[in-house]
Amino acid sequence: MQSLAAASTFVGAPLALRTAQGSAASRGASTVTCVATPSRPPASNKAKRSKVELIKEQSDFLRHPLMQELSTEAPNISEDAVQLMKFHGSYMQDNREQRTFGAGKSYQFMMRTRQPAGSVTNQLYLVMDELADLYGNGSLRLTTRQTFQLHGVLKQNLKTVFSTVVKNMGTTLGACGDVNRNVMAPPTPYKNRPDYAHADQLANDIADLLAPQSGAYYDVWLDGEKFFAQTMENPKVTADRAFNGFGTNYEGSPEPIYGQLFLPRKFKIAVTVPGDNSIDLFTNDLGVVVISNDKGEVEGYNLLAGGGMGRSHGKATTFPRLADPLGFVKAEDIFHAVKAVVAVQRDYGRRDDRKQARLKYLINEWGMDKFRSVVEQYLGKQMEPFRPLPDWEFKDYLGWMEQGDGKLAYGVYIQNGRVKGEAKKALRNVIERYELPVSITPNQNLLLRDINPSWKDDILSTLQAAGLKDVTEWDGIEALSMACPALPLCGLAIGEAERTLPDINARIRKVMDSVGLPKSDKFVVRMTGCPNGCARPYMAELGFVGDGPNSYQIWLGGSLNATRLAEPFAERVKAKDFETFLEPLFAAFKAQRRDAETFGDFCARVGFDALRAAQASYIAPAAAAVLPKTVQVGVAEDVYQALTAAAAKQGTTPEALATEAIKKHLNL
Repeated sequence: MQSLAAASTFVGAPLALRTAQGSAASRGASTVTCVATPSRPPASNKAKRSKVELIKEQSDFLRHPLMQELSTEAPNISEDAVQLMKFHGSYMQDNREQRTFGAGKSYQFMMRTRQPAGSVTNQLYLVMDELADLYGNGSLRLTTRQTFQLHGVLKQNLKTVFSTVVKNMGTTLGACGDVNRNVMAPPTPYKNRPDYAHADQLANDIADLLAPQSGAYYDVWLDGEKFFAQTMENPKVTADRAFNGFGTNYEGSPEPIYGQLFLPRKFKIAVTVPGDNSIDLFTNDLGVVVISNDKGEVEGYNLLAGGGMGRSHGKATTFPRLADPLGFVKAEDIFHAVKAVVAVQRDYGRRDDRKQARLKYLINEWGMDKFRSVVEQYLGKQMEPFRPLPDWEFKDYLGWMEQGDGKLAYGVYIQNGRVKGEAKKALRNVIERYELPVSITPNQNLLLRDINPSWKDDILSTLQAAGLKDVTEWDGIEALSMACPALPLCGLAIGEAERTLPDINARIRKVMDSVGLPKSDKFVVRMTGCPNGCARPYMAELGFVGDGPNSYQIWLGGSLNATRLAEPFAERVKAKDFETFLEPLFAAFKAQRRDAETFGDFCARVGFDALRAAQASYIAPAAAAVLPKTVQVGVAEDVYQALTAAAAKQGTTPEALATEAIKKHLNL
């Protein structure tokens, strides 16, 4: 980690130069300046910066060379332009399965939208559906951060696609890149829950607060013409963004919060209400929990900080991490608090090594007490203690539910978030016919909202005719699972995920059946094609992380309510061997589980040593049936009873356990 002195030189100017004078009295009793001022002249301690930092600095706030590269006849853009393109909401990709001999890579682009709280207007959904057919690969991808991804866009169509999204009240700005990403919130349809409504609005307000401001987005995609949203920005967002009493802003900059270099890496925020962990709260850089009083009035917010999933194989210095409690802030201070956390990451996060640049690594090095103290300096006041919270629960928002206003909502399970084929046509049919708004859920599913009860039967029959089954008809393992897109488009993928997980889920269920686990048993399965963790596999009860062709790391021990981090149990397990790998674990789970204990809770309770011992001693029933029986050994009745009980607890047979014990005793 760079020293604090070195880190401060990354931002281009010490904090004192960014601090407005004479404005501190309105926000706190004391003025703190020069938080990040180097302890010695920067020239004596030159900070190394990554190549991406230089690209950002020289880009004129994300304009060049992207604008020039988009105007060429080539099917691709330069590496410098690729880095800038991310900020505009797109990645250049290569379809590895469409390469032709002698023609090189098959270039295309993925476009990602920004949908705070996953909310999508009827108009925008229909436009995205049409764009997928006209300019994409014919499918829509719902993401684990409640956005759309449109795959297969060719370079010459990018401007048409982007401008169409903007003109239909959508945006891709800030969906990727070193900025705040899409702000998550529960996709709740409830009209009688003011706390949920507030979480939804706050997600939109924070998205506006931290959206890039320079206008480069409109210069690139709309030739400088701005299209304004149907709703005006919250005036408090505008005022609090401009406030600079404690050094959060760059005075006079087109990017008042981000400055010329933006953030060291991506930044993720989620908002929720107490008890609802549908949004994987603890995996975010910043988590916001709405705290209301008995009258339903918002008093303030619990803040958590330092979560993140990404890691790299073979690098122990990279790791997933859960967010920790930061403190409580009053309702009127929330935008200032968000800015303060972002400013600390901006000014102290590493800019020399992108693999160490996320907020979680800064907090891991500093500790929460030091991090909080620096945040409070940018905030201008101390935070209050973190308020007590009820237990967290995962909510899937699938099936039928009442909104509280006489209308219904219907959560549709979308396998791995891929809307395609007849299912895509059926969804468009009902969404267009009944002019329904929708929400994208954090588990890659779709929530249809504002349904008149008289439409229910028609909607259900239309969807089911296209293969979109009700959640009650899906296997519980399948309905809880998630996978990233992986091959063939993701440039980071080293293994399959989306295309192979449905088959693996079916194989998992078959193994569970073979050891006698009930059909009603379910747990969280997640799969990614690389270790970056887009489908949050490190929170799963059973996680598969690609570490080679048809090979996966196995992570165990996460929880159903997404409050416990899984741990790596095995590496380079071949996909073809999953049955023999998992059967001993499921047999031990059946034999030793406690009442209502899930698979993840079981793994966390008994520990990995016990799980590995169960694998080592396990003999499948089919194998035990053909063991040699020409030799019999007699034991006392009480010993045999104890042996039988011990074997049942370990998920094995008395014969296998006795054989193993005798071998150990004789050193065989």
